[in-house]
Amino acid sequence: MSTAAAQPTSGAPSTSGAGLPMGLVATALALGTFMQVLDTTIANVSIPTIAGNLGVSPDQGTWVITSFAVANGISVPLTGWLMQRFGVVRTFVASVLLFTLASFLCGIAWSLPSLIAFRVLQGAVSGPMIPGSQALLLALFPPEKKGAALAVWSMTTLVAPICGPILGGFISDNYAWPWIFLINVPVGLFCAFICWQGMKHKETPTRKLPVDGIGLGLLVVWVGALQIMLDKGKDADWFHSSFIIVMGLVALVGFITFLIWEFSQKHPIIDLSLFKNRNFSIGTLALCLGYGVFFGAVVLQPLWMQTWLGYNATWAGLIAAPSGMVAVFISPFVGKYISKFDTRLFALFAFFVFGVSYFMRAGYTADASYSAYIMPLLVQGIAMAIFFIALLTIILDGVPPHQIPAASGLSNFLRIVTGSFATSITTTFWDDHAALHQTRLAEMSSIYDSNVRESLNQLAATGLNQTQSLAVLSRELGNQAHLMSALDFFWIAGWLCWGIAGLVLFTRRPQGGKPPAAAAD
Repeated sequence: MSTAAAQPTSGAPSTSGAGLPMGLVATALALGTFMQVLDTTIANVSIPTIAGNLGVSPDQGTWVITSFAVANGISVPLTGWLMQRFGVVRTFVASVLLFTLASFLCGIAWSLPSLIAFRVLQGAVSGPMIPGSQALLLALFPPEKKGAALAVWSMTTLVAPICGPILGGFISDNYAWPWIFLINVPVGLFCAFICWQGMKHKETPTRKLPVDGIGLGLLVVWVGALQIMLDKGKDADWFHSSFIIVMGLVALVGFITFLIWEFSQKHPIIDLSLFKNRNFSIGTLALCLGYGVFFGAVVLQPLWMQTWLGYNATWAGLIAAPSGMVAVFISPFVGKYISKFDTRLFALFAFFVFGVSYFMRAGYTADASYSAYIMPLLVQGIAMAIFFIALLTIILDGVPPHQIPAASGLSNFLRIVTGSFATSITTTFWDDHAALHQTRLAEMSSIYDSNVRESLNQLAATGLNQTQSLAVLSRELGNQAHLMSALDFFWIAGWLCWGIAGLVLFTRRPQGGKPPAAAAD
C-alpha cells in the first residue's frame, strides 16, 4: 500500500495530471483548509448579533461556537480511518461538499436550535478537510518540493484565524449575519470541483477496515465532554460548578478507557502507533505547545482591545492583519529553501522570533499608537511563516505515505484541542490577574490621595459630579488592571516559547532537512 500511495508524488509535472494547472489545484486545496479554519473563528465576533436576531441571550448564543468545536474535535482524528476506507480524494471532496451544504443550512437557520444542529453537522463533516488538504498537497507536489506544499498549507492555516474576526466583524457590521456562512457556498463548490477534476486520478488504495464501534463511542464521549468543559468552564466559574466537574470527570475517565481500549485493538479507530515515531511524538508536542501560546495571544489581544480600548471587531482584527501578510509573503521562500538546511534550525528560529514578538507586546501601553500595536505582530509574521512548515516537516519525517492522513489528522486534532485549552486558560488568566491587579491598585488609591483629588477636580471641571467622576476613575483603574494582566501574559508567553524551543533539539534531523544528495541515500 505504501508504494501505491506514494506513486503519484514521483515526477509530478507542472499540471496535476488531469489537464489542470498544479497551481490551480493547490489553490483549491488551500481554500478547503482556509474555509474550515475560518469557520472556527468567524462566528466568534458575531455571537451578539446572531443572538439578538434570534431572540436569545449571548450566553445561549455561545453554543453556536461550542457545538461546532465539539463535533469537529470528534471528527478530525477519524480522518485516518476514513481515508483508508474510502480513499483520500473521495473523503476530502465529500467532506468539502457536505461542509458546503451545512454552511448553506446554517445561513438559512430560522432559530437557535436549528442553527446549533446545522453547526454540529458542519463541524462533524469538516473533520477530514484540514488533514485531507495537507495529504493531497503532499501528493500533488514532487518529493523535492515537499517544503513548498507545506508552505501553501501553512499559509492558509495561519492566516485564516486572523481573517476570521475581521471578516466576521465586517459582515456583522455591514450585512446580515447569515452571510458569514453563505460565503462558503461558492468557495466550497469551486474547491470540490477543482480538487476532484485535478486529483481523482491520484486516488489512494482503499481497504475494508472493520469499524471500531466501541473506540468511536469512547472518542465521542471524552472529546465531547472535554470540549464542553473548555468552552463553558469560564462562564460557569470552572470547578465551582458541578456541571463542569462532571464534564471533567467524564472526559478523564473516558480518555483513560479510550487509551486502554485502542491499544488492545488490531484495527483501532485512531492509529496510536504513530507515537512510536520519535519525530512525530516530540514534533507534535512542540507544535501543540507553540500553537497554544500563539492562539492564546490571537484570542487575547483583540479581546483586550475591544473590551477596554474601544476598538470594534473589524479594527481589532486589522491590527493583526499585517502579520498574516508578512507570513504569506515569506512562506514561499521558506518552502523553497527549507529542504537545503537542517529543518530543526528553522523551528528554533521560529520559536525565538515568536518569543521576541511576545516580549515586544509586553511593552504595550493603553494609549499606544496604531503602529506601535502593529510592530510586534509584523515580527510575529516572520515566525508564522516558518513555524508550521518546519514543525510539520519534523512531524511527518519517517511516516509512511499511507499513514500521512492518519498522522495529519491526529496531529491536527491535538493542535485543535490545545487551542481550546489555550483559549480557556488565557481568558481565565487574564480576568483573574486583572482582578488581582485591580485590588492592588485600589489599595494604593484613596480619595484623600493628592493625585486622586487632582484627577477628581479635573473631572469636576468638565461638569461631572463626584459619583460620575469616581465611575470614570474606576473605569480607568479597570483599564490599567487589564492592561497589566495582558502584559503579564505576553511576558510569560515569551519565556514559554523560548523554553518550548528546547524540545526541537530532541528530534532527529529530518531527511527533508538534509542536503539533496544526503536525502537521496
